[in-house]
Amino acid sequence: MAVGDVTMPQMHVVKGVKIGSAEAYIRYQNRRDLVIFEFAEGSNVAGVFTQNAFCAAPVHVSKAHLAVENPRYLIINTGNANAGTGSLGMQNAQETCMQLAKLAGVNPEQVLPFSTGVIGEQLPLPRLVAGLQPALDSLKEDAWTDAAFGIMTTDTTPKGASEQFELDGVLYTMTGISKGAGMIRPNMATMLGYVATDAPISRELVQQLLQIAVNQSFNRITIDGDTSTNDSCIFVATGQAGGVEITSTEDTRYATVLEILVRVMKRLAQLIVRDGEGATKFMTVAVEGGADTQECCDIAYSIAHSPLVKTAFFASDPNWGRILAAIGYAGVKNLEVEKIQVWLDDVQICKDGGAAADYTEAEGARVMAQTEITIRVDLGRGQAKDTVYTCDLSYDYVKINADYRS
Repeated sequence: MAVGDVTMPQMHVVKGVKIGSAEAYIRYQNRRDLVIFEFAEGSNVAGVFTQNAFCAAPVHVSKAHLAVENPRYLIINTGNANAGTGSLGMQNAQETCMQLAKLAGVNPEQVLPFSTGVIGEQLPLPRLVAGLQPALDSLKEDAWTDAAFGIMTTDTTPKGASEQFELDGVLYTMTGISKGAGMIRPNMATMLGYVATDAPISRELVQQLLQIAVNQSFNRITIDGDTSTNDSCIFVATGQAGGVEITSTEDTRYATVLEILVRVMKRLAQLIVRDGEGATKFMTVAVEGGADTQECCDIAYSIAHSPLVKTAFFASDPNWGRILAAIGYAGVKNLEVEKIQVWLDDVQICKDGGAAADYTEAEGARVMAQTEITIRVDLGRGQAKDTVYTCDLSYDYVKINADYRS
């Protein structure tokens, strides 16, 4: 079960976005596994994708199409990743776009394909194609929650975020969904994310906004340290709510849009961690006092990826020496360990590189028993800081991934 509050909020309609879904039986029975997004003509679309060298066929196709056209449609299937599938996988991804384009009356380059699921199996294209028309027939504005269910794989809960905001007297909406529960260490994880707004934003700024927001959200989470072959995140600005287009970072509205986008994407990213496969604890790893952001991230990820740290948190065992070990092997040069301070929430466990004099095992155990815990590290060497979100590692993670294909 997911950790903490994962309730789907009211998913506000984004003007210029319609969503349809269907049961295509790609892998799952009696559940939506095919989702189509339709964007109003003139919408500006941006994307970021996995850095995995073995990226899936739909990632290759989506990147190529984005470089040519402003897409009108997204097609997402679950149950099959179409990754590690060679030239036939590429043909299937391209054929998916061609078939949807034919039905929708657009160019194939105006369709972006996305897949998630098992790696190394060929996409059952006839079943996918058979589901296209039913999904198109179901297109409607208020189907964000349906889409959140339709893109799930090992997720136990749908993931959504939505806000409304006003700029120069015009009411706008920002709504998004994500999926992911395992193979998560986005490096732009198996994560997919789709966010749209009806505010008018230039194509160049849409891409810039997305990159900044991703680096503060999806690129700051990890469940198991594995970067997927299929990770993709899309941001769309339809401009259908009216108003003057935002074309410059100097526009005062730009900062507001960025703030809201970061907040929406952080929520979507944290929902992925809260729904980590087998997770029982949601952990925030905050590193401050660094010489630069990179070393803060290196240490935060070293702690967040450590199987020994993660299993200790699952067991509620205050074995804090594992945290120090992870800090020490993070690869930060010239680290002065005698300056390091470490806290578990409000309990200081390490002071000036050694055990805090007033620390007690009982206090450590009290914090470790919580379902939400913050590990805070002060390196004492600068002003930089950064935060990574992760979860514990339980028996169920092994069971879920051992049985994934069966």
